[in-house]
Order: sequence, then C-alpha cells, then structure tokens
Amino acid sequence: MNFAALADTAHSDTPAFATALHSVGMHQIDVLFTLADNPDNVLSAKADISVNLPRADKKGIHMSRLYQQLYQWLEAQPVSPVGLQAFLASLLHSQQECGSTSATLRLQCDLVQRRPALKTEGLAGFKAYPLALEACSDGDKLSVSLRLNIGYSSTCPCSATLSRQLLSEQFTEQFATQQVVDTKQVSQWLLQHASLATPHSQRSTARLSVDISPTHNDFGILKLIDLAEQALATPLQTAVKRADEQEFARLNGANLMFVEDAARRLHAALKPHYPAFSIDVAHHESLHPHDAVASVSYNR
Repeated sequence: MNFAALADTAHSDTPAFATALHSVGMHQIDVLFTLADNPDNVLSAKADISVNLPRADKKGIHMSRLYQQLYQWLEAQPVSPVGLQAFLASLLHSQQECGSTSATLRLQCDLVQRRPALKTEGLAGFKAYPLALEACSDGDKLSVSLRLNIGYSSTCPCSATLSRQLLSEQFTEQFATQQVVDTKQVSQWLLQHASLATPHSQRSTARLSVDISPTHNDFGILKLIDLAEQALATPLQTAVKRADEQEFARLNGANLMFVEDAARRLHAALKPHYPAFSIDVAHHESLHPHDAVASVSYNR
C-alpha cells in the first residue's frame, strides 16, 4: 500500500508576517546525561535548546532535528566544554535552510555530592548543588558558563556585638562587688548565662556564574564548590553528631558575615581562577521577613 507524503507545513508554507526571530526552540526537555567531570554519574536534567531564525520568509525551523541531535549527542559522550563547540555547530548545520547563525544549549540539574562531617570520622551525607551549564554559539564566538548555587550559614556581626554587650553588662552586674573572681565560678556562670542573648543567623545562598574556557576538558565543578565553601567557611552540613554541631557553631562565631562580607569573600576566592564571573548573595533573614542581598561581577 502506498501512502501519500506527509505534509510539512512548517517548511512548505510562508509566514503571514515576515519577521526574523532571535530564538526558536524548546524549553524544559527531560534528558539524562553525564559530565566529563564525573562520567560515571548519570544526571537527570532539564534542557533548553534553540537557534535563531534570520530568514523572515521561513515559517519555522526544523524543531525535531534539535531534539534528535540533543538526544543522540547526550547518549554518545559526557558533556564537556570542548565538546560543546562541535555540538552547537551541528545544530546550525541542521538548520542551514533557515539560515541559522546562533545556537544555545542550557542544562539544569542538581549535582548530588557526598560531603563529610566536620569532625566525626567516617560520617558523611549527600547534598544537592543546583547547577546550570550554558553554551552559546554566535558566528565565530562561543561562550560557555557554569552556574552554581552554594548554601551556607551566616551570622550577623551586629547581632553578635549586641549579644556580647548584654552578656558583658550582666557579667559586670553579677560580679560587681567581688574584687577577685574565681575562674571556676566564672566558668559555671558562663555555662548558665552565656546564652543570655544569641546573635541571629540564617540559611543563606550564593549564586555563582563563572565563564569556562571552551578548550577545557571538564567544567571544574568540584573545584568551584570547594573554593566557595572554603571562602565562606560555614557551608550547610549533612549528617552531624554533637561534635560536628559544636564545630559548626564555632565556625559561625569565627566567621560573622554581613551579606557584603560574603560577596567580598567569594570575589577574592574566585578572582585568581576565573577570567569572568558574577556573584549574587542572599541572606534569608531570620530577623526580617525579607532577604538581604548583594552582588558583584568581574571581567579580567
């Protein structure tokens, strides 16, 4: 039995309004892929893929080709900066009839990593790091970027000062009549009253975006995570025992941070390693019903 050729309206018809389009494609495609950073770890992600449509006389692009090429490419190899250039070039080649000159791919997922406890040997847990990889090809220009969210704890320096002031005043009042104070007596008093006032702290988020060289073989994701968490010094923890919780409390006390401090710490940590980056920091205040925010960018 012979069947008639299926109609191809997107390419046989002409548009009612002849206008070039900056971007046409698909968002939120479900995909599985691996990273060159860790090719044994299969990640579930959402993909956005698009090309431009500069020919105003063309009704539509070859949409299904984008999907098929993405699926086949992710099946064939781990995603790497150096591999993205050839992939985007293949997208443009598939849209030659449309005159496409620019292509974009974005992959968004959670990278789940095993992170050790601060003190307890052998204790660890899993933590998710939301990330996005984006590659854009426009003519002879190719840009690759990595976006990553880092969760951490921030303790307010002002609140800490006010808490210490209350403690100092209470201590002076308690021992005002004594010329000499026994250390054991002081120690016991502190155990009972040192929490007379406590500074407010909150879960906080740093959103980092760094430019990656298209010639690199991997994205250096773990390097970025470690740089950021070491700079902040108070990353969110997974499994903890009392020794770990105590160490976390110590680190918060030793690293009091306004939102400005956090942004500057991260800027100093990233500057030697990346030619361009942006930082957006948010402290999800426990004192207020709103967030404190700061941002900074750098371009060498």
